[in-house]
Amino acid sequence: MKKILNNQERGRLDKRVAEAEKRTGAQIVVAVVQRSDSYLELPWKAFALGVSVAGLLVFIFDLLWPGWYSQTAVLISAVTILIMGILSALLSLYIPKFARLFLAAHRAEAEVRQYAESLFLSHELFATRRRTGILLLVSLFERRVILLPDKGFSKRLSQKAMQKIIAQMTPSLASGHFARALENGLIKLTETLAVKKRGKSRKNELSDGIIEEKGV
Repeated sequence: MKKILNNQERGRLDKRVAEAEKRTGAQIVVAVVQRSDSYLELPWKAFALGVSVAGLLVFIFDLLWPGWYSQTAVLISAVTILIMGILSALLSLYIPKFARLFLAAHRAEAEVRQYAESLFLSHELFATRRRTGILLLVSLFERRVILLPDKGFSKRLSQKAMQKIIAQMTPSLASGHFARALENGLIKLTETLAVKKRGKSRKNELSDGIIEEKGV
């Protein structure tokens, strides 16, 4: 799989994670995934749109120029409608921005959250002594962020606080600047959880390496 983040971006993020862990006492894992689901319905939705638009154009043409059709013209119209549907479906497979037009927001949110929860378990982020693991995951295709804290931060990281952190990431994520989005998220997360009096540095219980996955 082609790397999502280059070495310079990974280096900056590693420093942000280390600083955030030092100031908050959290064990933070950053993950970037290409896409959280295959969304098999998207090409079919695109196909339906292409067919509908082409069919509408044929209908309008018939209203403006009645009597134009012949057996050959009808066949050409049917083939054109089918081709438009196929082209639209192909565009959804190769152009993510076009495919996202057919992806419902609630579906994207549910799939990315499910992927994040699965990753949280598979990488055992729950295995910290004080349950202080935090997963910050970005799913690129969906342009979604999921922040999953363990029980140790359930009170300090309310839903409202997490929404503010995600809001700091959204503009950069929407413009395709994924590393910047993660940096902004880590900065806001640090500000939210930072404690004034810090005890001794805690043992690093989770890997600091940024997780990159192709996804589904």
